[in-house]
Amino acid sequence: MENKEDKRIYTLRKESPVKAVLKMSLPLIAGMFLMVLYNLVDTYFIGLTGNDYQLAAVNLAYPVMMITVAISNIIGTGASSFIARCLGSGEKENAERVLTAAFSLTFLNALFVSSIGLIFLPDIIRLLGARDNTYLYTYQYVQIILLGSLFTMGSYTSGALLRSEGSVRYSMTGMLIGTLLNAALDPLFIFSLNLQIKGAALATILGNAVGFFVSLWYYFRKKTLLRPSLRQILPTTEILGEIYRVGLPASLETLLTSAAYMVNNNLAVTYGELTVAAMGIAQKVLSLGNYVYQGFASGTQPIMGYNYGAKNSERMKAILKAGVMTVTATELVLMVLYGSLAPALIGIFTESAKVISIGTHVLRRLMFILPFVGTVSMCRMSFQAMGKPQYAFCITLVRQVGLYIPLLLLLNRFFSFGGMLCAQPVTEAVMMMVSLWLLLLVISRMEKM
Repeated sequence: MENKEDKRIYTLRKESPVKAVLKMSLPLIAGMFLMVLYNLVDTYFIGLTGNDYQLAAVNLAYPVMMITVAISNIIGTGASSFIARCLGSGEKENAERVLTAAFSLTFLNALFVSSIGLIFLPDIIRLLGARDNTYLYTYQYVQIILLGSLFTMGSYTSGALLRSEGSVRYSMTGMLIGTLLNAALDPLFIFSLNLQIKGAALATILGNAVGFFVSLWYYFRKKTLLRPSLRQILPTTEILGEIYRVGLPASLETLLTSAAYMVNNNLAVTYGELTVAAMGIAQKVLSLGNYVYQGFASGTQPIMGYNYGAKNSERMKAILKAGVMTVTATELVLMVLYGSLAPALIGIFTESAKVISIGTHVLRRLMFILPFVGTVSMCRMSFQAMGKPQYAFCITLVRQVGLYIPLLLLLNRFFSFGGMLCAQPVTEAVMMMVSLWLLLLVISRMEKM
C-alpha cells in the first residue's frame, strides 16, 4: 500500500490528466470559493448597514488587499515553483530549504508593507479614488488591513506552499476555518460592537490570522511532506535568486491588475460614488467565476512544474489540454448563471434600486471575460511552474499595459460607461489566443532539446 508521500507524487507524475487536474484543482477551487466569501461576507454585512458609501469604500480599498496578496505571491509563487521542480528532480532536502526561506521572507515583506503603507496612508487613500463621502470609511478600512498584513500574507503564502507539495486538503482547511471565523465575527464587530466598516476589516484580519496558524500547525505537527527548519532560516543566494526570478514577474499580474482596478475606479467615480458601489458589488459577485479559473490554474501548476523537472513534455501537453477544456466548460456554465440571475445576485447586497440597476448592467458586461480568462491564467501559471517567468511577465505586460488600460481609457472616452465595461472582455479574448500559442510553442521547443 502506498504511503502518503507516494500518493502525492503519484498524482503529480502518473495520474490520468483529467483526474489529476480535478484532484489538484477541486479542493483548491473550494478553498478559492472560501476566499470569495471573505470579500462577499464583508460586502453583505456592510450592505446591511444601509450605508452605500461604506459599500463604495470597501470597493475602493480592494486594491490594497490585492497589492498585499501580490507581494505575498512573490514568495508563494516563486517558492512553490522551485519546490515543485526540486521534488520532480528528487531534491527533497533542497525543497525544504526553499520552504524555510519562504517563511522568513514572508515575515520581512509583511513588515515592509505595513511600515510603508501606514507612513503614506493619506496619499494612498486619495490615490484609490476616495472622495468626500468615502474618504474616512476607506481610511479606516485600509489602516486595519495594513496593520494585519503579516496574517494576510502568511495565510496566502502558506497555502501556496502546501499546494506545491500536493497537500491541497491542508491548504483548504486553513482557508475554511479562517472564512468561517470571518463570517462569525463580521456581525459581532459591525453591529453588536458598532464598529461598522472597521469591524469588517478587523474580522477579515482575524480570519486570516487563524487560517495562517492552522497551516503552520500542519507543518509543526509533521503532517506534511516537507518541513521548515530553524537551522535553514537564512536563505542562500541561489534560493533568493530563484524565488524572486519567478516570483517577481508572477506578482506583477496582481500589481498591474491593482493599477488597472484603480484606473477603473477613478473613471467610475466620475459617474457618481454609487456607481463605484455598484461596480464593487458586481466585481465581488463575479469573483466567484474568477476564483474558479484561478483554482484550476493553481491546481495544475504543481503538476506542470513537477513534470517539467522530470522532462516529461507529453504529460505536460496532456495536462494543459485537460485543464483548458475543463476550465472553459465550467466558466461557460457560470456565465449563463450570471446572465440570468444578475439582478437577484446584486440585490443580495443592497436594497438601493439604483445600485441594483447599475450593478446588473456591469455584471452582464463583465461576465463575458469568463470563457477566455481561464486559459490565459493557466498558461501564465504554467510558465511560472516551469521556471520561465519571462514568458509569464510578457503575458502580464501585454494584457494589462498593452491592452486593458489603453482600451479602458479609449472606450470610456468614446463610448462612456458602457464602452469602459467592454475593455476587459475584449482584452481576455485576444490574450487567450496569444497565451495558448506561446505556451505550446515553448513546450514544442522543449521536446527538441
